[in-house]
Amino acid sequence: MRLVPIGCVVEGTAIAKDIMNSQGTILLKKGVVLNDALIKRVEENNVLSVYIDDEYSDQEINDVIKPEVRQKTVLAIKETFENIERFNIRAKSSELNLNQRLMVKGMEKYMDNLKNMSKYIVDEMTSNRNIMINLVDIKNIDTYTYQHSLNTAILSLILGIELKLRKDDLFPLFFGALMHDIGKAFLPSSVVNKRGNYSQEEMEKIREHPQLGYEYLKEHYGINSASKVVALQHHEKYDGSGYPKGMSGDHIHRFSRIVSIADCYDAMTSDTPNSVALPPNEAIEYIMGSAGTHFDFEMAKTFARKVIPYPEGTLVNLSNGTTAVVDLVNPNYPLRPRVKILQRGISLDDLVVVDLMNETAITILGIEYNDPFKS
Repeated sequence: MRLVPIGCVVEGTAIAKDIMNSQGTILLKKGVVLNDALIKRVEENNVLSVYIDDEYSDQEINDVIKPEVRQKTVLAIKETFENIERFNIRAKSSELNLNQRLMVKGMEKYMDNLKNMSKYIVDEMTSNRNIMINLVDIKNIDTYTYQHSLNTAILSLILGIELKLRKDDLFPLFFGALMHDIGKAFLPSSVVNKRGNYSQEEMEKIREHPQLGYEYLKEHYGINSASKVVALQHHEKYDGSGYPKGMSGDHIHRFSRIVSIADCYDAMTSDTPNSVALPPNEAIEYIMGSAGTHFDFEMAKTFARKVIPYPEGTLVNLSNGTTAVVDLVNPNYPLRPRVKILQRGISLDDLVVVDLMNETAITILGIEYNDPFKS
């Protein structure tokens, strides 16, 4: 299967992965063949990218966690955010002078639920320490924040495992990443979910979320202190140009340095209220280009090794003017896969095979989303 923008999907295309609506229920099931009416329905539900199966990409890409676990966790994050928002509204009303400690006490059951889910996911994922990142999660724009929180946690855990963190460190890393944007629950939803560019005043409001999240989490005595720090520091940059404190280098907690990379990658490869998703290879190029400035250099380099930017079945444009389909990923050099050069009227089995590890003069220029013989 391969990920394509909904605008590039044509009638007769089969869905390769369930599509969810903003309530977390299945909008269209895997295997459904799309027509114009269904494509319009997907667009109206604010899903801008979908996984498809076609003659080039009938191989399934497996998620690193079970779909039901992913969905259950996203809904639990949503429930947590929404209850914080409700508590916050009550605090600002004349009905009740609600302080932070009272809010925390009222939220204990939601946090305990998320901690239990986090432990389950960490245990499941640490049983397989050779996980590669070859799937971009399809997000509904209306629930982006909750899906992004889980994805950032999963990506952080994969990087933490690759960095050989101790098992005892992996849970607080994961949970800190899961809660990294909790401060956004204290901001007006009209700002958090705004479509289009922020005004200067709105941007200043958004930049408050790390401090707000930390102030809230620090009242939870059952949460590891390193997890709390992630909420505060995930927008700090290695060269000191980040916020809210302008911290730099190793003064930024290592968990926060890990989460900042995962946060950036998932945001860049997602359709958000303010941006269209970039392909994984462009996101990785940005992260590597920012290694040593925005990101810890060694961590960024390690993360890049774990991402498969061109999964098998991806259509790519090559520097020699041809279009090819990725046939085999080279695990140690995922930017240089083996490809088959597409030719009209020739079956996939008979196409010319080129291993980009050997043909070093040929490079991949980018991903092609349209079938070159049907456009």
